[in-house]
Amino acid sequence: MNNFPKANSFNINLVRSKIMGPNPLKLCEELLRDANIAKGSRVCDLGSGTGITSVMLAREYGLDVYAVDLWSDPNGNRAFFREMGVSSDRIHPVKANAAEGLPFEPEFFDAVASIDSYNYFGRDPQYLGERLLPYVKSGGRIYLSIPGMVRDCHDALPACLLASWDAEQLEYMHDMAWWRNMIGQTSGVVIEDMHQMACTSEAWADWISCDNEYAQGDRAAVEAGALEFLNTIAVTLVKA
Repeated sequence: MNNFPKANSFNINLVRSKIMGPNPLKLCEELLRDANIAKGSRVCDLGSGTGITSVMLAREYGLDVYAVDLWSDPNGNRAFFREMGVSSDRIHPVKANAAEGLPFEPEFFDAVASIDSYNYFGRDPQYLGERLLPYVKSGGRIYLSIPGMVRDCHDALPACLLASWDAEQLEYMHDMAWWRNMIGQTSGVVIEDMHQMACTSEAWADWISCDNEYAQGDRAAVEAGALEFLNTIAVTLVKA
């Protein structure tokens, strides 16, 4: 049974060359499985990386996508989008530092999707209310897929996690209770849903099968049992 028809429509070699962590296409597809985003909606792919999730949002969901990332090259992404057959009026690469706010008018977006990146800037308690929420329309939704922990264990990190990462790197990961508390400090937004995602192991398996040095570096922790302690947290927020 193909649980990820949209993600699996992409060539596997292309996916392996583009992903930068656990398969973001599968994370995105699971995250949006029950979402009802109208075709043509203006959506921010926040922390879009190489742009492969932006292609899926535009091509498979029919959305008007703004691919926002600090580290990727907009010209390179633009060329990639053309190669993937997505027209420039449906997908727009934007270089911006999400941690400092976005270069858009207030209430510009119908929705935001952030796959495997929100933990880099969303741990600032001021971030959501001051530097993301203002760009979302009233009633708009923010969909987050956040790499996390089953239960926070920073005071006694298991050896399997330390096989690939140090304590500073792991500080970016927290459990659902931590994220519920962090988001709950922001007024004007409601947590509509928060749950542990089902595809975490599959998404990680896709990642560590890649032959780049970063995937190979993460493989040691996964093979030592890291996924007993790590999860992926799906969050749906609604702007009041």
